[in-house]
Amino acid sequence: MGAIKGFMEFERETPPGRPVKERLKDQKECYAPFPEDKYKEQGARCMDCGVPFCQSETGCPLGNLIPDWNDMVYRGRYEEAVELLLKTNNFPEFTGRICPAPCEGACVLAINEPAVTICSIEEMIAEKGFEEGFIKAKPPKNKTGKKIAVVGSGPAGLACAAQLNSVGHGVTVFEKDDRIGGLLMYGIPNFKLDKKIVKRRIKLMQDEGIIFKTGIHIGVDKPAKELKDEFDAVVLCGGSQKPRDLPVEGRDLDGVHFAMDFLSQQNKRNEGDIIPDDISITAKDKNVLIIGGGDTGSDCVGTSLRQGAKSVTTFELLPEPPRSRNDNNPWPQWPKTFRVSSSHEEANEREGKEKITEYCVATKKLTGKDGNVSKIHGVKMVFGEPDPKTGRASMNEVPESEFELDVDLILLAMGFVHPIHEGMVKELGLDLDERENVSCDKNKMTSVEGVFVAGDMTRGQSLVVWAIAEGREAARSVDQYLMKTTKLPHSQFLK
Repeated sequence: MGAIKGFMEFERETPPGRPVKERLKDQKECYAPFPEDKYKEQGARCMDCGVPFCQSETGCPLGNLIPDWNDMVYRGRYEEAVELLLKTNNFPEFTGRICPAPCEGACVLAINEPAVTICSIEEMIAEKGFEEGFIKAKPPKNKTGKKIAVVGSGPAGLACAAQLNSVGHGVTVFEKDDRIGGLLMYGIPNFKLDKKIVKRRIKLMQDEGIIFKTGIHIGVDKPAKELKDEFDAVVLCGGSQKPRDLPVEGRDLDGVHFAMDFLSQQNKRNEGDIIPDDISITAKDKNVLIIGGGDTGSDCVGTSLRQGAKSVTTFELLPEPPRSRNDNNPWPQWPKTFRVSSSHEEANEREGKEKITEYCVATKKLTGKDGNVSKIHGVKMVFGEPDPKTGRASMNEVPESEFELDVDLILLAMGFVHPIHEGMVKELGLDLDERENVSCDKNKMTSVEGVFVAGDMTRGQSLVVWAIAEGREAARSVDQYLMKTTKLPHSQFLK
């Protein structure tokens, strides 16, 4: 590495957040610009560690060549940094912004010091690539004459399409929504991922020859079997879109919604769409409760604040994470420790609290007035020791801990259970695994010849980096299937 003692000379720094009061007034990305020399310093912190666990399966599912491009940033050799990054990652401008950075959890420096700021450096390399023209449309020189349909335009579908197009196949991406991008467009708020970033990539892919068709719900608007007749191969990248519900009394009251319905509406508003009053979900002047403590719940917090919620509270069934790693969560595993997202930082400052989340809480029932939810009835929970066989801890109610909370809007952000089966999955008669995801073999082919699957639809709810890795691996398998050979690389940890 260029700076042998960089990790000793420089402290970890990340791009600072814009002032909370300022960013709550808009939908812009919440981080301020970071000087180029600061990125070079952060690149210099990358150690000559010998075994870079950051690019292991535990660290980066894509196998990104992290130490190499950190070094290139330190040296100011940005074109080489871009080239190295694009070898393994089709969309670093997305992952640099929204990946939770398991690579940083596996950083060798993170054993006893703050990790290298890998994600921020990745975003910087991508933006430098666009600014300097290093990232540009590269249409394939030769065409194979083969046609492939990709269903779904989230990160898995886009990665699959990009890889297949790069070797000369004709690729058409079908998207049920009115805009391309899947959860990148409608699931992630603008303050985390500005949609101009998504549109920029889609434009580049169109310039490379990929065809995008929106507003076509395969299995509903167009039979899935037609795709099999019209294309040489089909890749399903429809995601894990069936949300986990809350089966309690009062669930049918007005004012109880799935988080993704709430988030997608705001993203549509940001694009200039008008949401009819009869279906509009808004947090303005309401006491908002978000059930679920993951990234989606955090996104609901930030969106509710920007809409002008009267108050925002979150409930989490699990205990509060520890401030440092437990013995059963050693490095280089993903650290299951307490962290504060930008949205929770905003809520804590606005509410004047240390945190807005109540842990170890279960919902007993919901009650309301005139058909609208007005109270949640909860109880505190306590967890016992994990079962030696299953690893699951027993969960019991704390005696006399029942409580009530006034609410006007409840957002369910408890994750997703499996892909939607109605439509193309049932029409094609695809086999499912024990978790009700679409089953596939080691080559990503489903139980139907010529139909492949990638991303959350087969893997289950996961990270954007895994979705990209899945899409790349499916593309390799399709190319091998159609051409009997392939030059596309394996996704390192999906062989």
